[in-house]
Amino acid sequence: MKLVMAIVKPFKLEAVREALTELGIQGLTVTEVKGYGRQKGHTEIYRGAEYAVSFLPKVKIEVAVASELAEKAVDAIARAAKTGQIGDGKIFVYSIENAVRIRTGETDADAL
Repeated sequence: MKLVMAIVKPFKLEAVREALTELGIQGLTVTEVKGYGRQKGHTEIYRGAEYAVSFLPKVKIEVAVASELAEKAVDAIARAAKTGQIGDGKIFVYSIENAVRIRTGETDADAL
């Protein structure tokens, strides 16, 4: 089992969700986050005053999948989230040792 975590631009959330749904992936967790990568933020002008925006709004998507689906999930997220602009985000893949569905007690792949 793998945990695929993606940090993407907020307006790409729906496209990513649809891409994962097409793969048959059910359930994901979404968190609103702030951060920066290589660009280290940017400057904006508001009412004539320039100010630095150090942390940019992003969305963190986490989805647990069977190991066989991990690569397809990464490809789907990358295609759906890509704008070609700086700040498109990153995707990380972690191994999951075990999982338990609390309601039924199902474990590992059955719990997904």
